[in-house]
Amino acid sequence: MFQDLPTAIPLGFFLAFLIGPVFFVLLETAATKGFRAAITFDIGVILADIAFIGIAYLSSYQLLENLSNQPGLYVFGGAILVVYGLLMYLKKPTRDMLDPNRVKVKKYGYLSLFIKGFLLNFINIGVLVFWLGVIIIIGPSVDNDPHRLLIFFGGMIAAYFITDIGKILLAKQLKRYLTPRRIFKVKKLLGFILIICGVVLITKGFIPKDKLDLQKGIEKMKSQ
Repeated sequence: MFQDLPTAIPLGFFLAFLIGPVFFVLLETAATKGFRAAITFDIGVILADIAFIGIAYLSSYQLLENLSNQPGLYVFGGAILVVYGLLMYLKKPTRDMLDPNRVKVKKYGYLSLFIKGFLLNFINIGVLVFWLGVIIIIGPSVDNDPHRLLIFFGGMIAAYFITDIGKILLAKQLKRYLTPRRIFKVKKLLGFILIICGVVLITKGFIPKDKLDLQKGIEKMKSQ
């Protein structure tokens, strides 16, 4: 029953270190708002991953074809990231932002962080493509058995979450070195990174369809 975990756990560890907008926002949240805030954000991210896994499992090959025919989805997700990054980059420091005690999460802050984590992951169509690829590659190796797939993805998500906890604890140690002005500079850097990620996603939307053939890409990965 658990024979697939030795494959799932390293994949989950690898997933936790994929460089993208979620990676940087998680570290920034841990360093500036603390452990509980970062965990709340991460739970939102993981819930989006679980939703993508469910979507991918129920419609794998057909959804791959639809994504190939709808590159506008990349443009839409990328545009949202660019706008969010620009707002963060251009935002001027306020009295609250420069207050050393500002890192305290307010009453509804945790719900906001949860939603932020979910949406930041969910708008990235590349994440859905990733899970589609994993299902198409892993499915045959586990005989497309729903129970084995459940254990595989459960182990992968668990390894991902545990690794994220380690990242959060390490990032939290940086808090002592972050003065309010340094935090503001970090936020500007994070905004710039989100803009870059959005531009990359938009660029994918303008790649000719024959070069964005996800089906052939997955088949090539399987043949290697």
